[in-house]
Amino acid sequence: MTHCILIGAPVDEGQRRPGCVMGPAAYRVAGIAQTLQELGHTVEDRGDVAPTPLRPASHPNAAIHHLPEIIAWTEALAAAGTAAMVDGMPIFLGGDHALSLGTVAGVAAQAKALNRPQFVIWLDAHSDFHSFETTSSGNLHGTPMAYAAGRAGFDPLLPFPLRIPQENICMFGIRSVDPAENAALMQTDIIVNDMRVLDERGIVAPLREFLDRVRAENGMLHVSLDVDFLDPAIAPAVGTTVPGGATFREAHLVMELLHESALVTSLDLVELNPFLDERGKTARLMVELVGSLMGRKVFDRPTRSY
Repeated sequence: MTHCILIGAPVDEGQRRPGCVMGPAAYRVAGIAQTLQELGHTVEDRGDVAPTPLRPASHPNAAIHHLPEIIAWTEALAAAGTAAMVDGMPIFLGGDHALSLGTVAGVAAQAKALNRPQFVIWLDAHSDFHSFETTSSGNLHGTPMAYAAGRAGFDPLLPFPLRIPQENICMFGIRSVDPAENAALMQTDIIVNDMRVLDERGIVAPLREFLDRVRAENGMLHVSLDVDFLDPAIAPAVGTTVPGGATFREAHLVMELLHESALVTSLDLVELNPFLDERGKTARLMVELVGSLMGRKVFDRPTRSY
């Protein structure tokens, strides 16, 4: 049994398509607390985080927008994440992927306090490996993995210098990488299991290889699940759709393998835009995936009627 701590992260400023601010409410309406309780876990909902007070901030890259707001969210979510890790397993209900600037920093701080290595698995169509210098869109939801891996240029604007060892990061399922991100990734030790790798090797072997490393090093594992990891045919409620994503069965297999590993210590659910959804189908699917991550087996899945 796990004590699950729900933390709303209504971050909408990391990109330009409004709607992610409604994500935390959609997860709650879709029954995330009930799903976890039915699986025998205890649930504490700490409500939605509020950003810290804004302060002036700017960057020479004129494309960047909402930098003061993202800094404020990063500070608030890092603090909330560190506090929640002491009491249980935080599940961050997003919100766009800029929220991970804070959540990964927060959980990594607790791992450091426990003298355990932090690992991250990034379930996403995108690598999110832009620096402040390389982003041409200025959308800061495309930067959290670069920040986590210690790319230059984030200090002193972001409050927590983050240096997760690159070999402790696994990108899984990516299929849309900008040239500047690709060039930077090629210079790192980050494990990149893109869709080509998964098509050739399947889901299980690459994932188990990474999980074996986490286990061998007594690591703490943060899972960041972006809606666009999934194929848009089954998960339309995202503003960054990329064809060729994980199928329903593949996504549940990933979640079940993560559950069986017993290594997951924190979770992001990001980029859900309920305004783009079809009768809540994406929110319900994401909640079902959380159920698989937390112990539901494929033969326990209920029949749905509409």
